[in-house]
Amino acid sequence: MFVVATAGHVDHGKSTLVRALTGMEPDRWAEERRRGMTIDLGFAWTTLPSGGTVAFVDVPGHERFVPNMLAGVGPVPAALIVVAADEGWMPQSAEHLAALDALGVAYGLVAVTRADLADPGPAMARARVEIAATSLGTVPAVAVSGLTGAGLPELRAALDRLAAGLPAPVVDDPVRLWVDRSFTVRGSGTVVTGTLGVGRLRVGDELELAGADEPVRVRGLHSLGEARPEVTAVARVAVNLRGTPRDRLGRGDALLTPGRFHRTDLVDVRLAGDPAADLPATLTLHVGSAAVPVRVRPLGLDTVRLRLARPLPLLVGDRALLRDPGRHHVTGGVRVLDVAPPPLARRGAAVARAQVLAELDGRPDLAGELRRRRLVRAGALIRMGVPVDAPPVAGDWLADPAHWRRLGEQVTEEVARYAREHPLEPGMPVDALRQRLALPDRVLVEALVRPPLRIHAGRVGAAGADGLPEPVARAVQRVRAEYGDRPFRAPEADRLVDLGLGPREIGAAVRAGALLRLADNVVLLPDALDDAVRVLAGLPQPFTLSAARQALDTTRRVAVPLLELLDRRGATRRLPDDARIVVG
Repeated sequence: MFVVATAGHVDHGKSTLVRALTGMEPDRWAEERRRGMTIDLGFAWTTLPSGGTVAFVDVPGHERFVPNMLAGVGPVPAALIVVAADEGWMPQSAEHLAALDALGVAYGLVAVTRADLADPGPAMARARVEIAATSLGTVPAVAVSGLTGAGLPELRAALDRLAAGLPAPVVDDPVRLWVDRSFTVRGSGTVVTGTLGVGRLRVGDELELAGADEPVRVRGLHSLGEARPEVTAVARVAVNLRGTPRDRLGRGDALLTPGRFHRTDLVDVRLAGDPAADLPATLTLHVGSAAVPVRVRPLGLDTVRLRLARPLPLLVGDRALLRDPGRHHVTGGVRVLDVAPPPLARRGAAVARAQVLAELDGRPDLAGELRRRRLVRAGALIRMGVPVDAPPVAGDWLADPAHWRRLGEQVTEEVARYAREHPLEPGMPVDALRQRLALPDRVLVEALVRPPLRIHAGRVGAAGADGLPEPVARAVQRVRAEYGDRPFRAPEADRLVDLGLGPREIGAAVRAGALLRLADNVVLLPDALDDAVRVLAGLPQPFTLSAARQALDTTRRVAVPLLELLDRRGATRRLPDDARIVVG
């Protein structure tokens, strides 16, 4: 299917021409037919000589109904510009053309109507000159009469050639169906219509309704008046939604592939049209079938920030237009550069942002987005319309390679600084390091830690396997070397000092499990308890404190707190006569 929107001044015969081409009545309202003037969007279709189908979105031409016109033109890839031979180029001809140019419509043709009433030559020449200066460029032109039928075969042939020259539709991209009509069908429920520009819809599909949290499901599909199990772009389509109240949606809403669009009320755009500095503070943004008031903040010569009155599902590269409804003036077209821009809170931020935007062209660019955002989730980029083909650095996080290298260097620096400031702690807490590096997720810290650093018990450090700070680890190693063959002999207080183990160092070693504290200044190596149980189990049961001391080759200073600790842990049991037995 080929979808084309009409455009042109009021009463230049757009609906008459569509009626003559299709045999269908595009004016849906009785008032439109009574007044002979299109007020809202109309829809009709016909078969072309090639056997293909063209569907028309017929738009109103009166200046009061320009918002309705824009709702129909927004999602459509081509335009049929209608100019009357007896009136020529008129104000709404110019405004409609400005709208098409602002939206970047690049395919179209001219139909000079009422060729039976006046020489079509002057109107055709003027129209082609005006159109040539826009995104449409040089377009074919056909003189016709909707009343006599003259020129209709030539117009059909021109439409066929126009259809053949359109880019192939993209059917695998996510769906964003802008709603231009919504109504209720008895027995079926809510139905919405729109132009499916990309993607495909199937009966049973689950979609998101822009602005709502819950999903909606496709109950049925119609295209060109026929029920279909599937509709692919480009096509006019009617979608019957299961269980969705009619008052939940209307023109300007959108049906979306779940999880593929970023709904935003703040965008940075490039403007083509009036200078950014001359823009009013408030305008209306037209995109798809939506018309949303916006507040305008100029940033550069041709870049502005728009604050939308309600969020819209926008992508990087989207085309839209700004219009001043008070002046009935198309201010200019915009191309979306960023749908998740940073705040402008600091002095000079707007100037710096303008410099960044000056480098952007509205084409999605993964490397550029990573360079600007440094760290971003893959899903967030996809919802912005940026293709992702790079592996994540951790989880679903993507990183700019240069920034990731700098973060790795910072990890080493921050851990070393923390070790100097807290020499007795077994490394820097992971969350403290995350905050110091301003990282949004703990998994990024874990991915950045490389040998000789490691994470142990929630801390990052260069310690050994026991997680001790380096000076304490050396002191414990000296204890092992000196007392390893005498595991139940505890260093005296002065010897602990000589070994580098003051109260704080002992506390750090005990917390890390590198030493076992029996009492103040009485410490053993951590495997002493299990070794003691094995030795004591070899004694005749029950055994006395003296027997235990001799078997363990230790002093009373060590034996008493050691046996008391074994009692508390249930490894031994003290009897009424103060003898003990090994339990189990």
